[in-house]
Amino acid sequence: MAVVLACCSMSAEPIKKEYELLRGIPRPIIETMIPSQPGTIIIARGGCRYLIAAVVTGNEARADDAWKSIEATFAQQVEDGGLRGGGENSIIPGNAHGIRVENMYFFLQELGHALLVVQASPMESHFHDRIEAIRPKLRKACDFIQKGYPTIIPKVGHTANRLLIAAKAFGLCGLVLDDAQLKESSSKLVKAALERRDKDGVFIERSGRDSSYNAVSILMGTHLSLYIPNPELVAAFKPAMAWQRTRIKPTGEVEVGGNTRTGVGKELSPSGVPKNVNYREVSQTLWYYGALNNEPDLIALALKVDEYDRTRR
Repeated sequence: MAVVLACCSMSAEPIKKEYELLRGIPRPIIETMIPSQPGTIIIARGGCRYLIAAVVTGNEARADDAWKSIEATFAQQVEDGGLRGGGENSIIPGNAHGIRVENMYFFLQELGHALLVVQASPMESHFHDRIEAIRPKLRKACDFIQKGYPTIIPKVGHTANRLLIAAKAFGLCGLVLDDAQLKESSSKLVKAALERRDKDGVFIERSGRDSSYNAVSILMGTHLSLYIPNPELVAAFKPAMAWQRTRIKPTGEVEVGGNTRTGVGKELSPSGVPKNVNYREVSQTLWYYGALNNEPDLIALALKVDEYDRTRR
């Protein structure tokens, strides 16, 4: 399979930079964002990734289908700005309210990302009115996570990737809404995540290394840094990626031995099954890093990881 090296001017304005980068993404990698059954409405986070893939590939029908997931998610929004579910408005760490804050910022990190890609693309006019229509709901949702900020580090501070997911939500939605407080909260969360690295610069998860979540930390941080440049965060990717490379076998399989969270039966997913490596996000991480740093060998490795994953599905 031919390797496609994406090109993107490093001087491109931030809001345009990722869309221009993604125009050169190899088809197998962009397909890691697309549902296995096109036409299916994927709720919450999956729908936002589906929207990005549809916009990048110029598929308006799929983009419209993906947008339905965003509307369906906001249909679950309640008066306090969060999604329907238990938990009063409290800042007691670890309670039901903290879980609702976490659920909301997991959605918002994907939504803010998708909206910025749409706004930089030729489909901006197609979605302009719909984006404006959800803006008040987005504002309410962001107020909810901002009020819940004190729950975040006590609840997920043992996982660098979740701190960066939260930072991405605050930062990218802060750009969409032009909100300085949200962007400041993002900066604080990035600082906290950078403190969750070991002596070799690997992002830590539950006091150790994990070959899936280290990649997720790099990916979430990359999405954020493409829009809100942070030299310290970008510099942190280099040693984290150096270790990540050592965890990928020539076949594309991701090594799990010694992991603290995935692939070794130490942690269960919400559905009750042991957590495994997120191959789709590992391949995306390798592609982004390779494309942004002009390293075609990493793009080839991303394709190898994706190929191995397809044999497992």
